Amino acid sequence: MNNRVENSHSGKSLLSRLAEARNITDRLFKIPLREALYDRPIPERHRIVFYIGHLEAFDWNLLGAFAFGIKAFHPEFDKLFAFGIDPVGGGLPDDKPSDWPSLAEIQAYNDRVRKALDARIEGESPTGADGALSQSGVYLNVAIEHRLMHAETLAYMLHQLPLDRKVNQPSSNPPASSPPDGKMIEIPAGTATLGLRENPEVFGWDNEFEAHSVDVPAFAIDEYKVTNGEFLEFMEAGGYENRSLWTQADWEWVHREGIRHPVFWIARGGSWYYRTMFSEIPLPLDWPVYVSLAEAAAYARWAGKQLPTEAQFHRAAYGTPDGLERLYPWGEAAPEKSHGNFAFASWDPAPVNAHPAGRSAFGVADLLGNGWEWTSTVFHPFPGFEPFPFYPGYSANFFDGKHYVMKGGSARTAACMLRRSFRNWFQAHYQYVYSGFRCVSN
Repeated sequence: MNNRVENSHSGKSLLSRLAEARNITDRLFKIPLREALYDRPIPERHRIVFYIGHLEAFDWNLLGAFAFGIKAFHPEFDKLFAFGIDPVGGGLPDDKPSDWPSLAEIQAYNDRVRKALDARIEGESPTGADGALSQSGVYLNVAIEHRLMHAETLAYMLHQLPLDRKVNQPSSNPPASSPPDGKMIEIPAGTATLGLRENPEVFGWDNEFEAHSVDVPAFAIDEYKVTNGEFLEFMEAGGYENRSLWTQADWEWVHREGIRHPVFWIARGGSWYYRTMFSEIPLPLDWPVYVSLAEAAAYARWAGKQLPTEAQFHRAAYGTPDGLERLYPWGEAAPEKSHGNFAFASWDPAPVNAHPAGRSAFGVADLLGNGWEWTSTVFHPFPGFEPFPFYPGYSANFFDGKHYVMKGGSARTAACMLRRSFRNWFQAHYQYVYSGFRCVSN
């Protein structure tokens, strides 16, 4: 995949893409035991059962009701499952399992939604005669990528579900390995192009537009993401107890919530273990550490460095010594397994030096896949931003100064969202996402 949507998609092939995305999320809902589907693995999020209904309700509200004008058959569910939650300021949901419909009711709703939409999508063309995306082509891309985003968020939610609440699947423990001896790589001053240029043949979310260039002064960046082994050194040096390493808000959060280690780590018998999707294993020291922005920033201060800006990430990932920019860190070729740990290839991280073919022109490794990367850039609109008229809150609701841009992708990020302009974002105290970081020196 590249920044361009395949304009050869027919209505049938778009339906096939949607069917593939549905298959991915359907398989995810088979991981929890049936009685665990009303659990809430992450306090800040809805119960798992909400997402079983949400994915079809989103498709119905966007495609069935808005785009195609099909008469609603279950308006209560259309509303109940319409929106997820992103609590700001410590507020948490307090609903009970009994507040939600039965699985049989939700499944009946989902089945009817899919049949109604599929019958209509069959006759839709994603592009016009001029090759430009049709309006229905835009809507269908939104529906497909929205579902694929949830395929990732559901995975990290299920990651926090106790092992005895999941259907066991085979897993293999990686061999013990030390973190690689990474270095800092000098990136010369240059420009970074952020965002997508307006093009009727190209799909992008509203926050990806408009493309613009940013001058980036010279800086140095870590060759690899920070590993579990490196973060363990920070912990053993008293990082979580050193007030000088944390902002006031982050320090209050650490003490209020009792944060003392990454959420994927487990302390047992004087040793550290790692919670993979289906087992607990000795802490893999050469895997990237997954932490909140607050924890990443504290580590960077301890190391005498900073977190990169969004523009610095782009410069290191897509820039070249001759001043040109690439579609991907490794060049123009579509993503392949050799380039990184992405596109649902694995449930868990890989060693940070496992994919040398994915290096950028400057030699920076592991930039796409294997964990998103926090930046210090507050999520904000690019100049000329216009919200989607059919989904005005997708980005604009999060331009609140409390969310930060993440770049790159994880093992559970779909290939279509590895495009250079794609932006992810979360709050600074959110620990559960598959996100690591690397540091820079200015």
